[in-house]
Amino acid sequence: MKSVFSLCVQMSRPSIILKFILGLLWGIIHLAISLFNLWSLLIYNIECYLISSGLLWKYRDLHLDRLKYLAIVVASKEAKNNMKIRQLLCWLSTIGVKYVCLYDIEGILKKSFEPAMNGLRDGKAGEYLDIGASVNYSHCGHKEMVIEWLSGSDGKEGIAKAANLLCSTYFSENTHGNGKREPTFTEADMASALKAVGCGGPEPDLLLMYGPARCHLGFPAWRLRYTEIMHMGPLKSMKYGAIVKALYNFSKKYQNYGKLGFQL
Repeated sequence: MKSVFSLCVQMSRPSIILKFILGLLWGIIHLAISLFNLWSLLIYNIECYLISSGLLWKYRDLHLDRLKYLAIVVASKEAKNNMKIRQLLCWLSTIGVKYVCLYDIEGILKKSFEPAMNGLRDGKAGEYLDIGASVNYSHCGHKEMVIEWLSGSDGKEGIAKAANLLCSTYFSENTHGNGKREPTFTEADMASALKAVGCGGPEPDLLLMYGPARCHLGFPAWRLRYTEIMHMGPLKSMKYGAIVKALYNFSKKYQNYGKLGFQL
């Protein structure tokens, strides 16, 4: 009986040692990754501070000629922080961005800011676009910036209205035409339909995402054909230097454009 017991103990020792070694290796790897992430975060914060202080010369003069339209996607939980949103808009105005689209999937931004935009529209007729409002941020160091507010419902309703328009046009042509033809819709047809129903809008050159998810969270996909997308992390930890760096990196990128087409 003792020999059987001692044999079991001897057989279990290698497995215990193996588990200990694997656990130790896992702990070392986890510690190394944590230290690397901490070091990267430290370097990132130092760089953002140096950019904000104007100590890095290459970030002083931003060339925003290619940035005609900037989109900002904010997670719904963070979209409730109006103070951060206003600070973000102030920074963008200071940098010199002229046209901004703010988006969150639940429409929190639109509900929070659109009443103020409507009052601005009544007071400054002719100084805003139909899809947004022209806001004066002179106290931030710049004149005006056009802002568009979007939500997830805009994307769903827009594509539904455009599809209904294309279908009604197709059946109308077949009713009055000589023969029935197969439905063939090109990208240009869809773009024209979206524009006709008031859901076209300009395509952003750059999209900045604030939140835990690395996705555009339902931003209208037909407006993202050639858009450069960058993840900026949580809105609560946004930094002026990080925005300047993102705009600088975008100005240095080279994009190839091609033609697309599809049939339904």
